[in-house]
Amino acid sequence: MADIELSCGLPPGPGFAELAALAEQLGYTRVWIYDSAPLWEDPFVHLALAARRTTHIGLATAVLVPEERSVMAMASAIATLARLSGGRFRACFGTGFTSRLAMGRRPMTLAALREYVTALRGLLDGDTATVDGQLARMLHAQGLAEARPIKVPLWLSVFGPRGAKLAAEAADGVIGPPHPGLPTATIVSGTVLDKGEDPGSDRVREAIGPWRVVDWHTAYANGGAGAVDAMPGGRAWREALEALVLPSERHLLTFEGHVTHLTDRDRALLEHIDLRAMVGDEARVGRQLERLADAGFREVVYTPTGPDAARELSAFAAAHRASGAVT
Repeated sequence: MADIELSCGLPPGPGFAELAALAEQLGYTRVWIYDSAPLWEDPFVHLALAARRTTHIGLATAVLVPEERSVMAMASAIATLARLSGGRFRACFGTGFTSRLAMGRRPMTLAALREYVTALRGLLDGDTATVDGQLARMLHAQGLAEARPIKVPLWLSVFGPRGAKLAAEAADGVIGPPHPGLPTATIVSGTVLDKGEDPGSDRVREAIGPWRVVDWHTAYANGGAGAVDAMPGGRAWREALEALVLPSERHLLTFEGHVTHLTDRDRALLEHIDLRAMVGDEARVGRQLERLADAGFREVVYTPTGPDAARELSAFAAAHRASGAVT
């Protein structure tokens, strides 16, 4: 049976550093922070605070949106975290699906992602890179930043054959399907049941709901009315949203509360969410972790939600320890 690292993913906000410190105490390998300017505070600020509150847990991003920061600003921010964390930082990038759709824009292309990450790696290596058609280099004097090269692992969140090919050429790891040549992490939500607890209880639905209703958000953003109406409860969800705003403003509400909070229209979907994946007692959740390890994943990023994230982190760590996939 393969081993698997257990990490956690959290939004940048007032409780991030405290939860990162708890995750370190509980034995999590790494804490990943989300990035979406329309939804959350700045991830680099909260990673810096967490770096001061912790000593050995890894710090990472899941995932940075390239076009929210210039390549040079990103290189400087990464250099800062590399220094503050003592080499514990990992940067992962994606095409900005949610963040850009929430601004009424489409995700960036894989070609644009490749160009950005290639230039970024060159800057961190101390090379002269081409940025927006001009030559650029990190000019930080000695003592004002880590000496180049700055060897921070650069990961990508990509899917499909084209994404896998890009990752093989430009990345050190992947969040997505198991990659044949790179370490791969997967993001999961779930909750460990209390003794005798009904898996369909209100607590369970509230605890996992923010992540599980994302399927409806994504269907509406990608396929419009037809796509979301085909899902259980989708038509009522869409009509409730569309009654609130003009058509030109619907993108402002599609991802409201994304993966952290439930709106009233989202709460009406809780009767339709999947209550099987990563929901159960310690033994059941542990077996599901073992299956992910056997499928080829190197790391699981557990993303607790609901009113008591500390409780969720503690219970999931116990399930991981009880499984046969501990590393």
